[in-house]
Order: sequence, then C-alpha cells, then structure tokens
Amino acid sequence: MLFQEHVYKFMYAALQEAEKAVGLNEVPIGAVVVHQNKIIGRGHNQVEMLKDSTAHAEMLAITAASIHLQSKFLDQCDLYVTLEPCVMCCGAILLTRINNIYFGTHEPKFGASGSLFNILQSGKYNHRPNVCSGIYEDESKLLIEKFFLQKRDESK
Repeated sequence: MLFQEHVYKFMYAALQEAEKAVGLNEVPIGAVVVHQNKIIGRGHNQVEMLKDSTAHAEMLAITAASIHLQSKFLDQCDLYVTLEPCVMCCGAILLTRINNIYFGTHEPKFGASGSLFNILQSGKYNHRPNVCSGIYEDESKLLIEKFFLQKRDESK
C-alpha cells in the first residue's frame, strides 16, 4: 500500500462523485474536501448542467467546505480529486490554503499540478500545499476515457 488507508477511502468517495457526473452527461470528475477525517464538501462536474465553465468538481467541493466551516480558509483541509486540477482550480486551492491535494490521474491538456504547469509547488506563492498523485489512477483515467469514447461513438 503506497498511501495510508484513509487516502484510498476519500479518493474512493471522489470517484463516486465522478460517477454521478456520468449520469448527468458531464465529464466524470469528482472531488471531496476533508476536515478532521470527515468529508465536509463534495462536488462533481456540473459545467453543462449549470452552463457555467467554473462549475468544476473542485470548485463546488471547495465552496461547500467553505460554507460548512464558515471560513474562506481551508488550511486544515485536504482535497481529493480524480483528475489533476486546472489553473482555475489551483488558484482556488491556493486562495483557500488547502493543506494537501491528492489526485488520481494527470491531465496533459489542462493540468496545472505537474503536467503543463506546477502552480501549486512553484514556490511563487505564500502557500505551498503538498501534492500527491496516482491514487486510483487507473480507475480515474478509465472513467474519463470511457466517457469520451462513448461521446465519439454517439457523434458517428
């Protein structure tokens, strides 16, 4: 086991959120925010449903967690997300000062946590969260690949 058991538990919860997105015909990305070993924010992509380009899983989970704690800072929290965060989501992570980021698979086109950019660990900001990747990587990647394969088949 590469990570502690609770990491897998919470990443599994993020995968469950991603599966909810599939049912809504959204790109299957899920996220949870954890505080004191309890999920306080959940989110899955709702970009199409809400007609809002900012309705990423991470943004929705962060908003729910901030409301729960009644705080703009989530410095005692961890974020679990199935796909590497984009630039926008990394900005929200930095602004809320989330402590640890765990993500499933890299995003070669938009990833800002190691793929295209490494904003979170660049050392240019007053906050530098810990970042770990590869938790349920295959499962996270398969959900996305399957979704886009189905989309391509539908368009034929």
